Amino acid sequence: MGLSLNSSLRIRANMTQLPPEVRRLVEGRNFGFVATLMPDGSPQVSPVWIDLDGDYILVNTVKGRVKDKNTDRDTRVSIAIADSANPYKYCEIRGRVVEKTFQGAVEHIDKLANKYLGVSRFQGLRENRLIWRIKPEKIFIR
Repeated sequence: MGLSLNSSLRIRANMTQLPPEVRRLVEGRNFGFVATLMPDGSPQVSPVWIDLDGDYILVNTVKGRVKDKNTDRDTRVSIAIADSANPYKYCEIRGRVVEKTFQGAVEHIDKLANKYLGVSRFQGLRENRLIWRIKPEKIFIR
């Protein structure tokens, strides 16, 4: 039987911990797709590498990219994370970027490059890297 439209689970994120299924998706080699809002209100979506810090979702990006400019203006984001082994199994995390920091961002992109590419040093842009700390507000698991 196929997945019914009513088979999703919605969780409010005023909880103390992320659900284990969300942790599994974030900790795996699964890409996140982060949606931000353009100045005209239209959505903008980017594939991103993702990580955890406690119950916060971390995204590493470069200062000045479209998604970063969008979150300077409106901190609301949504991240969809599909299981690479079964893309019909996914979660969506809606929340806000509550912190942006340059501190540790180069080391963090190297950690993510190891996770996603199996290399010890990220070969892309290393200057002006930022870590976003995203506080989940609503979580949907499907």
